[in-house]
Amino acid sequence: MKDKPVTSLPNEVVVSNFIRSIIDEDNRAGKWGQRVETRFPPEPNGYLHIGHAKSICLNFGIAHDYNGVCHLRFDDTNPEKEAQEYVDAICENVAWLGFDWGQNLHYSSDYFDQLYAFAEYLIAQGKAYVESLSADEIRERRGTLTSPGQNSPYRDRPVDESLDLFRRMKAGEFPDGKYVLRAKIDMSSPNMNMRDPVIYRIRHIHHQRTGDKWCIYPMYDYTHCISDAIERITHSLCTLEFEDHRPLYDWVLDQLVDNVPCHPQQIEFARLNLTYTVMSKRKMIELVESGLVDGWDDPRLSTLAGVRRRGYTPKSIRQFIERIGVSKADSWIDVSVLEDCLREDLNESAPRRVVVLKPLKLIIDNYPEDQEEDCFAPNHPKKPEWESRIVPLSKTIYIERDDFMEEPAKGYFRLSPGAEVRLRYAYIVKCVAVDKNAAGDIEAIHCTYDADTKSGTEGAKKRKVKGNIHWLSAKHVGQAEVRLYDRLFVDPYPDTGDKDYKTLLNPESKEVIVAYVEQSLSHAEPGQSFQFERNGYFIADHTDTKPGKPVFNRAVTLRDSWEKITSV
Repeated sequence: MKDKPVTSLPNEVVVSNFIRSIIDEDNRAGKWGQRVETRFPPEPNGYLHIGHAKSICLNFGIAHDYNGVCHLRFDDTNPEKEAQEYVDAICENVAWLGFDWGQNLHYSSDYFDQLYAFAEYLIAQGKAYVESLSADEIRERRGTLTSPGQNSPYRDRPVDESLDLFRRMKAGEFPDGKYVLRAKIDMSSPNMNMRDPVIYRIRHIHHQRTGDKWCIYPMYDYTHCISDAIERITHSLCTLEFEDHRPLYDWVLDQLVDNVPCHPQQIEFARLNLTYTVMSKRKMIELVESGLVDGWDDPRLSTLAGVRRRGYTPKSIRQFIERIGVSKADSWIDVSVLEDCLREDLNESAPRRVVVLKPLKLIIDNYPEDQEEDCFAPNHPKKPEWESRIVPLSKTIYIERDDFMEEPAKGYFRLSPGAEVRLRYAYIVKCVAVDKNAAGDIEAIHCTYDADTKSGTEGAKKRKVKGNIHWLSAKHVGQAEVRLYDRLFVDPYPDTGDKDYKTLLNPESKEVIVAYVEQSLSHAEPGQSFQFERNGYFIADHTDTKPGKPVFNRAVTLRDSWEKITSV
């Protein structure tokens, strides 16, 4: 595993929620001796997404705020789908979000010996048995939500026989699927999870950490609660889909009450449902493997690797999680809330730069041919201590193509024939002519400038115009690849119902252009964020930016333009 960055949680605003109320009451009652210990237990079989960020921030944040500790524990009980690649990525994502697990990095495989010993104990106590039915036969006898299940003919198998078979399962005598170990609970329980659930199965698979030592592996519901207890977790926080699993969590620990150090309390909270995204790991795999996105770190995906590459900051994600709150009720959060959190962070932290995304040549006819002069632009309009930078001006400049309209619509205050605008940080110019090619496409526009209106002078104060556009001198520009990302789906709920989410992909979710940029941006470092004036917030791509060859990803526009687009 790569070295973990040294990180700590910044001092941010704490908002109360029902979980904090439970912990406060526990502390008042002395339930855990004022001790708070949580855990984040991902499976190392894929990349974390923005939904996991809620659990990460909740578990690590609560531990931090109560002077406790949070464990990072990998539930590595299914080696068929697990890889060190995912372990490394998860560690990197958690650290990037600003959280430090210290010495508390654990794996469920750390407890395989104990888990096996506890399974033998349950068999000896008549609480578990080796099952000979096939998976299909078990499923057929499980019953439905309205009818009880049927006891297996092997449910009353003698303890000695079950112990012998279980030990032979461990020794590798049997093929996959020949036997499983089931907990003996209640086949008539209204909770399907309590109908003699499988707690061990045979899998002749090499494990990334334990090698070939084991050919039987415990199931999650059995492993999770015991791992919590071994680690002396106080509050086991998980999403609402595990609420029906809580009776099994408690049942297992109740049977092992004399063998484990404590019985943690499982508390469920609503998962994060975000519009215009899919959170299903299966669907994300399909998107990646079918080439519909450019890998797990595609900036359009909701993976943490993707949103990081898109330009989201740890602070913006933590602020988003704090803003949406924690509740027991499922709800949908509009992605614009997340986007606003990023705007708020980058508005304060991102230096400003001028970039012309879709250039149109503008020639200032009455500006001297060989004259150049310096214009001054603040690196941040509200941070004078960041000082200013030089933006050179010359006779030929580039403006945004959208800043000129030959036949302007009502309320259009940018450049058009006969109209005046201010060149940001420079002069007022007036459009006097338009150059077109044989096809009738505009190739250049001609303007004259008022030499007495340079920004910052007395003349500029005397003349006011409504339009204010950005520009770059043709003699002083650099070039950069810019990727204009938008939402991956056109439907706000692509992951619901029986929709075919792949038919809802946004065909305009990625546009790659070559833009003109301030020369200083040619030396941008991977991961640097900027506000491209009037165009949005961008980040130098972590992967593709090379010395002298920057690649910029649009993180978010300056305002929410999506509603305007979809309402037209």
